[in-house]
Amino acid sequence: MNKVYILFNPLSGQGTAEEKSQTVKNYFSDFEIVKQDITKIENIKDYLSQAQKSDKIVLIGGDGTLNRFANSIREIVLPCEIYYLASGTGNDFLKDIEKNDNEIVDITKYLKNLPVATIKGEEYLFINGVGYGIDGYCCEVGDKQKEENPDKKVNYTGIAIKGLLGGYKPCDATVTVDGKTYEFKKVWIAPTMNGRFYGGGMIATPNQERESGKVSLMIFHGSGKLKTLMIFPKIFKGEHVKSTKHVSVFEGNEITVKFTKPRPLQVDGETILDVTEYCVKSACQENILKTAV
Repeated sequence: MNKVYILFNPLSGQGTAEEKSQTVKNYFSDFEIVKQDITKIENIKDYLSQAQKSDKIVLIGGDGTLNRFANSIREIVLPCEIYYLASGTGNDFLKDIEKNDNEIVDITKYLKNLPVATIKGEEYLFINGVGYGIDGYCCEVGDKQKEENPDKKVNYTGIAIKGLLGGYKPCDATVTVDGKTYEFKKVWIAPTMNGRFYGGGMIATPNQERESGKVSLMIFHGSGKLKTLMIFPKIFKGEHVKSTKHVSVFEGNEITVKFTKPRPLQVDGETILDVTEYCVKSACQENILKTAV
């Protein structure tokens, strides 16, 4: 009998991932179910080697789970199709591909040709985006709140507003896009995106196409607190890009962002502190991640 390997992250979605595995059983009713806590797998390559071409793998978690899975399977041959059932709180990946939270989606193609961010000498593949500035600050503060009260949902919008009012200090930035360099003053946020959505529904780059082979950089710059507070909410509808005096968007294959002072950064929601520079190259996994299907 063919098998479905359900890999769930018990920490995502405030502990709802394992409960959602019942949906998988209903969807693949003719398959033998093998359920595994993904956080307890020591070597993902060895674990996946048992799967056959006719089997299925279903990943249950949030955007962070997707990110860690994509990085852990880099440079290995996937034995079968990979499916995804969201149990996160933001689920920006699903928003971008226009699927709903209860839908089991074949994501095999989305795990190929992913961009790579180089940060402090380390490489990170990413699904949605690399956030730099106040978005990284929000993740830093959110992580602290989770440690203090794991059962309480983090209000990232509230953190952002407090940051805009004084908790976060913008700095200047030098941006290089495919060899062309630009200077910006008072930069609040500088994400490079693979999709359109990140941060729980923010549409940072509304024209970015996930499978275009390119990435998009959005720079929010040059505004004071009041003006920033007026523009910032528009990012949830993608309308911030109309404020061309303070919002600049670039598309390219290689993007480098340098800040004049260290600031927190996040990769698909995973926080990295005290970063002064990051570089993104698009479609780094081309001809690396392969499938047997």
